[in-house]
Amino acid sequence: MKTALIYSEEWNRFDYGPEHPLRMERLGLTWRLMEAYGLTRLPGATVRAPEPAAEQEIAVFHDPHYLGVLKAANQGAPPPRASAFGLGAGDNPVFRGVWEAARLVAAGSLMAADLVASGQAERVFHFAGGLHHALPDRASGFCYVNDPVLAILRLRERGLRVAYVDIDAHHGDGVQYAFYGDPNVLTISTHERGERLFPGTGFVRELGEGDAAGYSVNLPLEAYTDSAVYLPAFEAVVPPLLERFKPDVIVAQLGVDGHRTDPLTHLAFDLQGFVRAFARIIPLAPKIVALGGGGYDVRNVARGWTAAWAALNGVELADELPASYARDIQHYGFTSTTLWDEPAAALPEDIQRAVREYADRQVDAVQTTIFPFHRL
Repeated sequence: MKTALIYSEEWNRFDYGPEHPLRMERLGLTWRLMEAYGLTRLPGATVRAPEPAAEQEIAVFHDPHYLGVLKAANQGAPPPRASAFGLGAGDNPVFRGVWEAARLVAAGSLMAADLVASGQAERVFHFAGGLHHALPDRASGFCYVNDPVLAILRLRERGLRVAYVDIDAHHGDGVQYAFYGDPNVLTISTHERGERLFPGTGFVRELGEGDAAGYSVNLPLEAYTDSAVYLPAFEAVVPPLLERFKPDVIVAQLGVDGHRTDPLTHLAFDLQGFVRAFARIIPLAPKIVALGGGGYDVRNVARGWTAAWAALNGVELADELPASYARDIQHYGFTSTTLWDEPAAALPEDIQRAVREYADRQVDAVQTTIFPFHRL
């Protein structure tokens, strides 16, 4: 088995700003933890650094007028009409190098797609990718270009059948939008329910249109959903659809913001549940393109993505964090010395019951409305 890890030190040059929740240092922390575990030197694995994507590669999905504004913002000052394209104070700030960062994230995911399409690797992880909210003509939800969409389009150009599985706490709305009418791409998103969390979408009734009805699949979850509730719901929905669809490639978005300590969301996964969900889909396609995504507690992002890369390579990690890494991140308030989470305190019984009942209803709705399109 050949695997590839995509990472660039160039990410150290970019910063959304000191008050923004998306911290670029999470990428360096992840890389250092992978290094400390020896995961950057595995037999059969290569490490690749992408070169920035060409504008025409990004324009396959994104509007040229929007890309022109994004380029004009590269010096760090908002150009005229920036707000009309989602740029400005708040979620999508204009910072120095914003266009360069967009080109780099696009390049990493396109490289991942090319590696699996050409047979140079069966499994690739670009953990700086997974920016799933960007729309053709605007930035959205911390995302300036939609690299998962670009990767899927590249795979489709090669004639490959693609399933997209998104386990970020936020609905993968930009990817759903791109393929809402395409029956050759199955999109599945599990996320916190849209009434409670940005982007406010991702309901079961959003199931695709025309010939693609049934090919957009959403499993919304109640706040405080933990791994004990999530994993059975995931099992009831995701593997049966993937087994029926038979993708050549799974593109997986691995946002870690469903973790119970994440400051922006309200799910309650532990790290073990996050990795088990990802590991469950790995054998369901001959090729995997794994991307990063959300995650705003940088300590858990590093642990989650390191464990995901280990899973892609069939490596079991020691629970004790390497001592060199533990010392390295003390200033982030990381006091735990273990990779895996300790059990959390139990929620009140009424909340546990409400969370489980909501998940059961959503699973039933998916099986009732979506499964018949796939003869399940």
